[in-house]
Amino acid sequence: MIFEQTKIDGVFLVKPEPYIDDRGYFLRAYCTQEFKQAGFDFTFVQTNLSGNVSAGTLRGLHYQTSPSEEAKFLRCISGAIFDVMLDMRPESSTYLMSLGVELTAENKRAVLVPPRVAHGYLALSDGAEVMYMSSCPFDPKSERGVRFDDPTINVDWPRPVTFVSQKDRAWPDVS
Repeated sequence: MIFEQTKIDGVFLVKPEPYIDDRGYFLRAYCTQEFKQAGFDFTFVQTNLSGNVSAGTLRGLHYQTSPSEEAKFLRCISGAIFDVMLDMRPESSTYLMSLGVELTAENKRAVLVPPRVAHGYLALSDGAEVMYMSSCPFDPKSERGVRFDDPTINVDWPRPVTFVSQKDRAWPDVS
């Protein structure tokens, strides 16, 4: 795996190094040893699958606060998504900076999102599926979020948002 630091402190784009032959390919989806060698010591305790019926579906932007701060490691396993991260750590040099990357089943890239960085994504294709691991179980008392269309963060979504949950519409602006 190749860990590429992004413009947000602690957020990494993880590129696979597939072995390709006549049968197809093989790659490591996750390897504790490689993560530790790269300086990450997260213990992932939960794996989730998220399916989306139609393109334009938005999920997020979510994060958890203490005592249930969570790191996430995720990839798109079917279709395509536009994945967005927003630094919610006031002590960070990249506080309130956002970043969007396209993750697809075809490019097999993943993102590593540290604790207190909000995360969300927009399905770019019908039937897009995401698999992600979390370092902490979901804790509704610690859950926080930021509205996807908050003018302060000004995310340039690559297509119109056509479906978003009431909960995600109700998150406050960061300002």
